[in-house]
Amino acid sequence: MSDFLEQAAAELNEKISGFDGTAKFFIEGTGAIVLDSDGARVSDDDAEVTMTADAETFEAIFSGELNPTSAFMTGKLTIDGDMGMAMKLASALA
Repeated sequence: MSDFLEQAAAELNEKISGFDGTAKFFIEGTGAIVLDSDGARVSDDDAEVTMTADAETFEAIFSGELNPTSAFMTGKLTIDGDMGMAMKLASALA
């Protein structure tokens, strides 16, 4: 299991609480993190929305250096599933 994934899940748990959906962050070549009402954890469970990007892009989003909407608009982040849930999550990350 990747230290990056564990650290990213811990950071998400500090930033976001009470998320009322399910979202998956799929980090290419590394693995996945699922966020739901129980918090973030390293997992590849099904989710309402899956966001896929490379580790560098996710690091920039998690650190606040890159806006998730900008990442999507520039093709660095792909979204599969419920776009409304993705937008709610982007607001929570900002």
